[in-house]
Parts: sequence; C-alpha cells; structure tokens
Amino acid sequence: MKKIMDWLCNSFAPRMNNLFSRPWLSAISSSMQKSIPFILTGSLIFLYNIIVSYFPSLPDISPILDYSFGLISMIIAFMIANQCMEKLKHPSYSTVAGIVSICTLMMAVMPTGKNADSISVLMENLGPTGIAVGMIVGLYVSAIFNLWAKLNFLENSSVPDFITTWINFLVPNFITLGLTMILVNTFNINLFDVILSVFEPLAAIGQSFPGFVVMCFITAFFYTMGISTWLWSAITAPIYLAGIQANIDAVAAGQQALNIATNETIFSIALITMGGTCATLGLNVLMCFSKSKQLKILGRIFIIPSIFNINEPIVFGAPVVFNPLLMLPAWINGLVGPIVVWVIMKAGLLSVPSKLIFSGEIPGPISTFLFTEDLRAFLWWGVLFCVYLAIWYPFFKAYEKQKIQEELASEETPIATAPEGV
Repeated sequence: MKKIMDWLCNSFAPRMNNLFSRPWLSAISSSMQKSIPFILTGSLIFLYNIIVSYFPSLPDISPILDYSFGLISMIIAFMIANQCMEKLKHPSYSTVAGIVSICTLMMAVMPTGKNADSISVLMENLGPTGIAVGMIVGLYVSAIFNLWAKLNFLENSSVPDFITTWINFLVPNFITLGLTMILVNTFNINLFDVILSVFEPLAAIGQSFPGFVVMCFITAFFYTMGISTWLWSAITAPIYLAGIQANIDAVAAGQQALNIATNETIFSIALITMGGTCATLGLNVLMCFSKSKQLKILGRIFIIPSIFNINEPIVFGAPVVFNPLLMLPAWINGLVGPIVVWVIMKAGLLSVPSKLIFSGEIPGPISTFLFTEDLRAFLWWGVLFCVYLAIWYPFFKAYEKQKIQEELASEETPIATAPEGV
C-alpha cells in the first residue's frame, strides 16, 4: 500500500496536475466555470416555475431563460475562444476571437432546407443541444488565432500601431469565416449535424450504465488527489446539459424523462454527492463524535459546509486527499452511489430529474425531494446516508485510532526545560 501511495502522490498526481494545467485544457475548464452564471440563471427560472405551478397568477418570466441558458452554446463558443487566447498568452486577441467564435457558430448552426427560416430551430441549435458544437467552434477559432498570433506579423515595423492591430484582427477573422463559408456554402456541409453525429457515440456512452458510473468514479478518484472535478467538465458538460434538456423536452411533450446522466442527478439532488464529491457527509458526522480531540473539533467546524454539500474543508482538512485510510472509502462511495441511483431510477423507484437545477448547495433531502418532486426521495436519501456511513465507519475508526495514538504520544512527550543556572 505504501508503494501505491508513494506512486500516486509523487508520480501520478503531479503528472495529472501538470497535464490539466496545460493551456488548452485549462482554458476549457475555465470556460465552463465562467459560463455557470448563465446556467444558474436558467436554474432560477426553473425554480420559479415550480412556484408558478402552485400560484398560476404569477407572471411568466421564461424569456429570461430563453436568452440566458437558451443561448448556452453561443456563450460557450465565446468563452472558449476568449479563455484560450488568455491561457495561450495572446490577451490582445481574447475579445476579438470570442466575437469571431460567435459569428462562426451562427454560420455553422444556421438552419437549412425546409427549416431555413425557422427561428425556433435556430434557438434550439444555440441552446444546450448544440453545446458540443459551440465547444468545437471555440477551439477551431482559437487554433487559427493562435497560429496567426505566433507569427507576430508586422511587429516592430514602421506601420502605425492601429493599422497593425486592424490587420492582425482582420486576417484571422477572414480565414476563420472563409474556411467555414467554404464548408457550409460551397460544399453544403451541415456542420451542426456533422459535429453532433461525431459526439453522439460519446453521449450514448455517457448515458449508459457503465458510462455513468465511470464518469462519477473518475471525478471522485481524482478529487482524492486534489484534482478539481471541474477539469472533467469539457467531457461531462455536453452530456449532462444535453441530457437534462432532452428530459425537459420529453416531459413537456407528455413523455417520461429517461436520461439519468445529468448534473441534476449527480450533484443537485445530493444522493451521489451527499456532502460533496465522494459523499463525505457520513465521514463528517463520524468526526463530530470522534474520540480524537482533533477529529472532533474539525468535524464540528466542517459540518455546516458539509450539510450544504461543500466539502473542500473536510477533503483537504481531515484530510481525505492522499490519506490512504480515507481515499479507499471515498473511491468505494464513487462507485456505490451512482450504481444505487442508476438502479432505483431505472426501476422507477425514484423519478429522474426533469428540470434544470444547476446547484448542489441545497441540503438534502430537501433538494432530493424538490428536484425530483418525488416523496420517495426522503427514503432513498436516508438509505444512502446509512450506506455511506457504513462504508466510512471501519476506515474512519482505523484513522481515528491512529490520530488518538498521535495525540497520546504528543501529550506524553516531556517539555524541555532549561538547565539550572541558565
């Protein structure tokens, strides 16, 4: 075990952190985080609509949803190009590249054929359905601008600065839109359908039982090594957002929500991430009643954030990160949680979320009931809490014994005194 931990700590984790700090991956992660306010705006409207269902006289504010989360593909396209330029150290191009990315996306998603004049189809393409297209377009624009920026064209020349700036914005802009125009208008390629067709196998895998469990486990596994769950958003966000949108559309059409792999299932309803990633609420409760003075104090300090599913304090303070006695149960929870949730939802024992609620900070089981609108949510929250508690217990007791021994050794260590006559 010591050899494994040494390898994880000294070799694997540093390499992964180095990999995810590379400009392109870092830019994608940063883009997703900067897009959260627009997703949260949509979440607030869905929460408001729950209230409207009880008080129908309240005004309709759905246009706010249409022009925030409803344009998420456009927002993602801008953010990725913008952040890529920042991370690649071309800040002067960040705004222009973001705007060109929006222009390119509009060309790529514009409806054709019998839907050519359909505003509703265009809006649908710009929504969560097309988030993968927005990401690809953002990366495509960034690649061209990055190559051009590296040329340092007209640098240190006698040409006036404002002329140099115009030219350096004009050329990559023209190349980007020109290449897109050739594909769309000359070769009549529907880029929206092409990109989605490439993405469909990944989405299908993500919505499968193995894919769902693997996505949940990977984030938990790397989190115990201090690697943020946000780094996986480039892969998971398109799957989760497209999944919840499909559920919303299905329910609106009188059908059943079927996509389990959504942000709402994994984070918002606080079953898989009860207390945060790795389901650390059970660990925190055990710490609150620990025989170890240190663990008891820490547990009582961390319990409020844990109730709100914020577990950075306990993950880094207990710590769980690189702690062999606590990493293993965290990994087990990363498997058990998604397996149980998948089984009960597929068996019809708990409703699949069908509302966009991009928030994991509402305590369970309140959030579990609120976002599934299913009274059985209280039962399953309680069952999973007991399961997680049982998984944490033996490992925690071993860690507690270790901490108690350390505390006793510290108390028995004599305090050095100064020699007589000094």
